[in-house]
Amino acid sequence: MPNFVTMPKLSDTMTEGTLVKWLVGVGDKVDVGDPLAEVETDKATMEMVAFDEGTVGALYVDEGTKAPLGENLAVLLDDGESLPEQPGAGGGGATATPSGDDAAAADPANPPAPTPTPAATGPAGGRIKASPLAKKIAAAEGIDLARVSGSGPGGRIVKRDLEGAPASAAGGAPPVSGSAGAAVSAPTPPAAVPAAPAAEGDQRIPLSGMRAVIAERLLASKTQIPHFYLHVEVDAAPLMTLRKQANAAVEDGGNKFTVNDFVLKAAANAAAAVPAVNASFDGDAIIQYSSVQLAVAIAIEDGLVTPVIRDAQTKSLLEISLAVKDLAARAKSKRLSPDEFAGGTLTVSNLGGYGIDRFDAIINPPQSMILAVGSVAKRPVVDAAGDIVAGLRMDIGISGDHRVVDGAVGAQYLAEFRKLIENPASMLL
Repeated sequence: MPNFVTMPKLSDTMTEGTLVKWLVGVGDKVDVGDPLAEVETDKATMEMVAFDEGTVGALYVDEGTKAPLGENLAVLLDDGESLPEQPGAGGGGATATPSGDDAAAADPANPPAPTPTPAATGPAGGRIKASPLAKKIAAAEGIDLARVSGSGPGGRIVKRDLEGAPASAAGGAPPVSGSAGAAVSAPTPPAAVPAAPAAEGDQRIPLSGMRAVIAERLLASKTQIPHFYLHVEVDAAPLMTLRKQANAAVEDGGNKFTVNDFVLKAAANAAAAVPAVNASFDGDAIIQYSSVQLAVAIAIEDGLVTPVIRDAQTKSLLEISLAVKDLAARAKSKRLSPDEFAGGTLTVSNLGGYGIDRFDAIINPPQSMILAVGSVAKRPVVDAAGDIVAGLRMDIGISGDHRVVDGAVGAQYLAEFRKLIENPASMLL
């Protein structure tokens, strides 16, 4: 029977994908595992591979087109099989994996079959973009989706948008609070300030899926997480000396250590020594993680990705150096898998290579802390004898979630980090 190729869930927060490029054409034969297309998710552009074998009978989605999870992209036929009529999204027995906050309501081990829901339409009859779970909740609670603003990618309505919906958007009675039964309405979000009109010669660049999610997540981070900031200046001279000696001893073709390798190793070891920073806020509790899953901010052509070095506190300096080089190379060539982005507990953002001396980073939710690493620079310092001499200094900052990390805990972490950087040989043990 025909096997329909549907838009897969390639990241934990993905609700739709953009078909960037087809790697096959009609009439091509494919085997299981063969690459079919490049798909842009909210985090990266990845290859979509075949889970069945057959001959490509039709391509339903054009390059550059966005498609929600479960939508049919192509069909694979067995020998002698004729082209079937294309069913709706998720046809051919395929089940779309729930995503984002919808996934929280599903059992990931036993995903439910798609629930048929009527397509929502706007006041003028236009289709409203909403997740299947949001449609189901709206139908059950009598909420008019045409009067709900979506916070998902591309304005898609998701479950959280229906929480506390105002009485005017629902068919039932307005919510009440307290014995007086006073009506409570959801606060109206401030109107977005429109950009200045584009003039002749200006470009209007549509947001990629990744850039849209970056905008959404960082806006949520800055508006929902109470940030605080701490900075410390460290003596980078011992690190630079040890790095020079280590690299001089490496034979041609061997691994060369970067400043960032030492920074990542110090970040992981310091988090293991001060575990309170390796945590997340979880409503009525704080989750403190037993292992440091170190996310590394890497700039790529169309945004920023944060692949994760697993159990970083157990890895040697060499293992971390090799791991980050591999992740960076595959991030820039768009070869990272979805699981390599997931589960980070602490992030390091290093702009020192760009000549930035000092900056404050935005927390990568749901983590509670991010390190901001500046460049190693020559600066006048006062030595032990009280003389002003040239020194090598590096600014290290942290942005902390004050719901999880107190200032004193952040200071303890920075003190531990500075001790490691200023005594780098301890990281080789």
